[in-house]
Amino acid sequence: MRLTIVHPAIGHRKNEPYIRSWQMEPLPSAVIAGLTPDDVEIAFYDDRVERIVYDHPSDAVAISLEAYTAKRAYQIASEYRKRGVPVIFGGFHATLVPEEAARFAESVVTGEAEYVWPELIDDLRHGTLKKRYDGLSQANSASPLYRADRSVFRGKNYLPVNLLETGRGCRHACDFCSIQSFFKQMRSCRHPDRVLEEIAALRDNAKLFFFVDDNFAGDIVHSKALLRALPALNIRWVTQISIDAAHDEEYLFLLGKAGCMGVLIGFESLEAKNIEEMNKRFNMSNGGYEQAMKNLRKYNIRVYATFVFGYDHDTPETFAHTLDFALEEGVYIAAFNHLTPFPGTPLYSRLQQEKRLKYDAWWLDDRYRYNDVPFYPARMTPEQISEHCLEVRRKFYSLRGVAKRAFRPVNRSDLRMFWSFFIINAMHGRDGLKRHGYPLGDENWNGSYLEAGN
Repeated sequence: MRLTIVHPAIGHRKNEPYIRSWQMEPLPSAVIAGLTPDDVEIAFYDDRVERIVYDHPSDAVAISLEAYTAKRAYQIASEYRKRGVPVIFGGFHATLVPEEAARFAESVVTGEAEYVWPELIDDLRHGTLKKRYDGLSQANSASPLYRADRSVFRGKNYLPVNLLETGRGCRHACDFCSIQSFFKQMRSCRHPDRVLEEIAALRDNAKLFFFVDDNFAGDIVHSKALLRALPALNIRWVTQISIDAAHDEEYLFLLGKAGCMGVLIGFESLEAKNIEEMNKRFNMSNGGYEQAMKNLRKYNIRVYATFVFGYDHDTPETFAHTLDFALEEGVYIAAFNHLTPFPGTPLYSRLQQEKRLKYDAWWLDDRYRYNDVPFYPARMTPEQISEHCLEVRRKFYSLRGVAKRAFRPVNRSDLRMFWSFFIINAMHGRDGLKRHGYPLGDENWNGSYLEAGN
């Protein structure tokens, strides 16, 4: 049997290469390859870095969906289905809007594929593929059982970062977050020994690891056990944590000793009323952001800070206040994004009930472009939010903004990270502007969508 795995791009502009900062290894594709029996022949296409050969013989195609890639994925699925090849969708978007995904595929996997993939493969062998495989009802807090088969990545030009999971899910319930909608605030952890074995197998050819957990500090006991074992492997790595972990100084000490070069933290907003509205009050506990940043600097942990704009208490002054904070605190890099209502989240439901959505489904609408604000904010127009986000990015990544942050002790405490600071900031500044107005779906595609029953 032959299985094709496809990782879709967000879209493609005519006559332009894909944006480099979006080209990291697509770990879900390697996980699906690892779950598939060895006697199944696998072909893998990454739509971001190569052309898909639709006529390559295949018995089925597996595609993981996110909201931003859904439109392009449906284009790809239509090309395969026109050739009589059945399509299987999974991932966050397919789980949160399975009825939509089912319009463009023969089968939809909801939840984590590990629980149902053996059954699905067996059904494919026997020609009895079901329309739905429910990995949600079988999920539990036990360690996800999988191995990632990274052999599918050979020969592709990815950024030099190895992606790896130590666990999934997050115990927090932020109203904008699709993670909490998918995992229902449940956190599952891999056994530390399995994680260490995977790292040991990869480290000889790895410059940097990225632990892509939804919240690496989601289970602090499990995380500390892993951190205590990591120094022996002598690796450099980054991850993402919730800000409450920055008030646990033992945890920060262990992060530094374990080789952590930096953490992504969702600050989201400096406005207390916004934080309350997004159900993220823990962000401002224990002395708030300033104390958290002070603690992180103490242990030389660099910060990738993310902020969102568009909540009901945001005004033009909010942007200037946020920029000043990011510069004064000397964050390594930062993202200043508009709020995005993802389907299946409490935020999306609230805006839908309040009739504040600009589109029935922004991720499919031909009018939508990356960085468009797909809803009506309370105190500003969608266009004002988008324009202010661009302005803040320009100022943060300007020569003056970079210089103001570069020589902070935490950012120059490691020679390699100090040198990388200038490269990474230049890349983020350039690519952030390139993303503006990016299409969802391929502008070169001249086909037609093939929906179920057609």
